[in-house]
Amino acid sequence: MNKLTSAIKVLVVDDQPLVVEELCEFLESSGYRCVPCESSKQAIEQFIEDPAIGLVLCDLHMPDMDGIELVQELQRLSGKHRAFEAIMLTGRADKQDVIKALRAGIADYYQKPIDLDELLEGLQRQEVALQERQKTLQLGHLNQKLQYLSESIDDLYQDLDKVRRGPATVSDEASGNVEGLEIPAIFNQLSPRQLDVARLVGKGQTNYQIACELGITENTVKLYVSQVLRLTHMHNRTQLALALSPSNSGRQRVTAH
Repeated sequence: MNKLTSAIKVLVVDDQPLVVEELCEFLESSGYRCVPCESSKQAIEQFIEDPAIGLVLCDLHMPDMDGIELVQELQRLSGKHRAFEAIMLTGRADKQDVIKALRAGIADYYQKPIDLDELLEGLQRQEVALQERQKTLQLGHLNQKLQYLSESIDDLYQDLDKVRRGPATVSDEASGNVEGLEIPAIFNQLSPRQLDVARLVGKGQTNYQIACELGITENTVKLYVSQVLRLTHMHNRTQLALALSPSNSGRQRVTAH
């Protein structure tokens, strides 16, 4: 029966060459690509060189660095940018070793002699878990890029607004007067586009109404509202609207420096 080859490589680490050979032969016949290693030092080198390695199968008791120390070093090397799952193999079922391994982030353990079919099932479960972790990492990276993009868009809108409006008069800048309303000093840090959105929220408009008026999407409006709340240290739209209400704005005058 033909088996699909997994895109994720398995790092197989044991100081006994015959064990490494047997495990690699079995896993490769089951659709995995293996990276055989007979020491923790060799395993670290291979892990650094090959980003496709996402599953680590390692012996607990090895002479240079035990399996737990090896996994901890791989975790340190991975940081927040790379994910992997580890399974520990042990020749003796010492409860303290198992507890220590699980606390170190090792996902599962198997006692030698190993039931290969049971090991394969465990490896497949960890592959699924790894794929979910990788998705989470990718989403985190995308969110960071989105935040960077939104800040860049803010800068662009600010430059465009400056060009469209021309030089602001000294009296307008000093009073913070926008459409006859004095803006509280806390809003001075906002870009023109953020301020536009904040003013429309203050008028009680929905995201859809704001999007139509400014010619942007609702999602972009949501992003701007979130930024305004964060920059002004406010908790919700109601608090924002109250801060921009005529009675409140009249009390919080902007002083020019």
